[in-house]
Amino acid sequence: VQLVESGGGLVQPGGSLRLSCAASGFTFSSWPMRWYRQAPGKERELVAAISSAGGSTNYEDSVKGRFTISRDNAKNTVYLQMNSLKPEDTAVYYCNGRIIMRDYWGQGTQVTVSS
Repeated sequence: VQLVESGGGLVQPGGSLRLSCAASGFTFSSWPMRWYRQAPGKERELVAAISSAGGSTNYEDSVKGRFTISRDNAKNTVYLQMNSLKPEDTAVYYCNGRIIMRDYWGQGTQVTVSS
């Protein structure tokens, strides 16, 4: 199993970024996927989750209405569209798949929101 995130960077408050996570090594379309983030000095937290077919999504309260998780099962990729970014969204963002009761993680991508 391999998960590779991309799309992070430096953005001003109010800006947007789109994160991508390319998956390989398992039947991507069979498993839910998640995005987590970890800010300096804080625990890793769940940001968003999506069902295997993409029909069901869930969000952490602070990102509701600003972030959108989606997936393209034909491309084995999960996305996180982040709009109206705030400084408190600054963190390393990780893609996660729980495959047969085992957690797999990407290497993370840094998102920094600052003027």
